[in-house]
Amino acid sequence: MADPIADLYAKTPCAGLLPVRVANLTVTEVEMGVMTTLSLFHGTEATAYKALEDGHGLRWPAPLTTGQGDGARILWFGRGQALLAGVTPDECLAAHMAVADQSDAWAAVHLTGDQADDILARLVPIDLRETVFPVGSTARTQLMHMQASITREASDRFLILVFRSMAATLVHDLKSAMEAVAARG
Repeated sequence: MADPIADLYAKTPCAGLLPVRVANLTVTEVEMGVMTTLSLFHGTEATAYKALEDGHGLRWPAPLTTGQGDGARILWFGRGQALLAGVTPDECLAAHMAVADQSDAWAAVHLTGDQADDILARLVPIDLRETVFPVGSTARTQLMHMQASITREASDRFLILVFRSMAATLVHDLKSAMEAVAARG
């Protein structure tokens, strides 16, 4: 008789889907570590900003910007919201903002290659050319029919976050766009 207790193990959102390579373009999964959304309480902005600086040495990101320091990174995530990644949030933050663990909620990938802008131009409704969206810029936007966060990390690399349940769709849409761009020659 088989053992009734299953051996369970954690899988990443893109397990078995990545990496994908087409011409000089690649999509690889990114391990972001602990991911936490921070949502400001109305009227506590000044004390929340100070708590973030005291707890992590990070400034609250201005709209469409990111920041880094001591293994942590912070992404603007919408009005009054940020995503803290790479560290466990300091306990002092909870007194000034809503703190919610998102570590298992997101799929994170890198799109890398000198035509990464061209790939995303087929999939998103905003202009991500480097002249408009320089390194360190981030945006919440649509990627095809999915909500996404897109951050330019280098001139040829984007960090893309979508809900974990959309990981396979993200990989499919990126691969299709990569093949279309590669076919142009």
